[in-house]
Amino acid sequence: MAELVYPPVIGAALGLFKALDLKIDLKGTEHIPERGGAVLASNHISYLDFIFCGYAARPAKRLVRFMAKESVFRHKVSGPLMRAMKHIPVDRSQGAQAYDHALRALRSGEVVGVFPEATISESFTLKGFKNGAARLAQEAGVPLLPMAVWGTQRVWTKGRARDFGRNHFPVTLRVGEAVDAPKGTDADALTVRLKERIQDLLEAAQRAYPDKPKGPEDSWWLPRHLGGTAPAPA
Repeated sequence: MAELVYPPVIGAALGLFKALDLKIDLKGTEHIPERGGAVLASNHISYLDFIFCGYAARPAKRLVRFMAKESVFRHKVSGPLMRAMKHIPVDRSQGAQAYDHALRALRSGEVVGVFPEATISESFTLKGFKNGAARLAQEAGVPLLPMAVWGTQRVWTKGRARDFGRNHFPVTLRVGEAVDAPKGTDADALTVRLKERIQDLLEAAQRAYPDKPKGPEDSWWLPRHLGGTAPAPA
C-alpha cells in the first residue's frame, strides 16, 4: 500500500529542521538494514526524539513505526496522522495488545521504534529500561539496534517551554551496531546489554557535541554529572 502521509510529514520535519537551522551530526546509519524488520531503541530526552530517530533511518530509505502512548492517537490533530503513518498505540493497561501489534509489524519487515525508558528522562541520563525492545527483537528474530540522541532537549523537553527560534542548536545522533539478541537469552540480561550500548553511544554523542552552556542559567540542559543543573536522576 502506498505511503500517502508519512513522506509529506518527513518533508515537513525537514522543513522544520531548516527553519530552525539545526546542525545535525548523524553517524552510524550504515547499521540500519535496508530491508527486513528491526527494533530501533533510543534514549528519550525530548518530545521530538521520534522525529530525529526517524531521520536517522532516511539514508536506508526506511520508515520507522514508533510505539507511542495511546493518548497521542486520541488527539484530534496528531491522532489521524499517527494512524496514517502506521505508528503503534500503547495502552499501558493493555500492553499485550501493543506488543502483538509491534511483533506483527516486525515480522512483516517493518522497523519499529522503541524508547525503553517509556518516558522522557528529565535528568537527561538513562532511566531504568523496560525489556519490551529486547523481547520483541528476540521473538521476531530481527536486529536490535541501539541509538542515542543528544541536543534535542534544547528544542522541546518536559518541564520547559519549547524553543522554535533560530538558535542554531546542534543535534547529535548516533546509531550503533546491532546487539546480539538470540532466542533463549534472558530478556532482562539482554536489556542490560542494550542499556550499556546506548550509554556508550550517549557518551560518544556528548563528547562530540560542539556547544557549551553560555552561563549558569543556560546549564539546565546538561546533566549534573557533566556540570549542568538538570534535575538529579530519580
